[in-house]
Amino acid sequence: MGLPRAFVGFSSTDIGCFRLMKAWKANTKFDFNFADFQIEKAINSENEEYIKGLIRKRINMSGTFISLIGADTKSKHKFVRWEMEVALEKNCRIIGVNLNGSRNFDNVRCPPILKNKGVVFLPFSPNIIAYALENFQKKEEGNLVYKDSVYRELGYE
Repeated sequence: MGLPRAFVGFSSTDIGCFRLMKAWKANTKFDFNFADFQIEKAINSENEEYIKGLIRKRINMSGTFISLIGADTKSKHKFVRWEMEVALEKNCRIIGVNLNGSRNFDNVRCPPILKNKGVVFLPFSPNIIAYALENFQKKEEGNLVYKDSVYRELGYE
């Protein structure tokens, strides 16, 4: 099977975490890999519809949408929540990655649009994200979490 094709959505305040994911991918010490469908260069435009059109194309090429959920994700509507809407429309597998380490849906940080939509929620860590990229099967509803036994098998306490 090929690498999971993923688009990573995040608030601009969380770009450091996205860059860390790319470092995990590049580092052979981590068993972490995915085909990154993020837009590689900054878009030289202020035209919102043009920018959204480019992003929509990238999400449509992806089978998985990874949402990095940080402190201000819930309040970001213009692009962050819109990207989630596009991923839901496309019926992508959605992995909600909590930057605060939570293993569950976070009512304070996560936009309600992802609640009970068959999204798996997990903490920001390479082993569990890699596990989800390889094993997560989309469900139609509910909030999904991995059992403690999965975390223990992956070396988490």
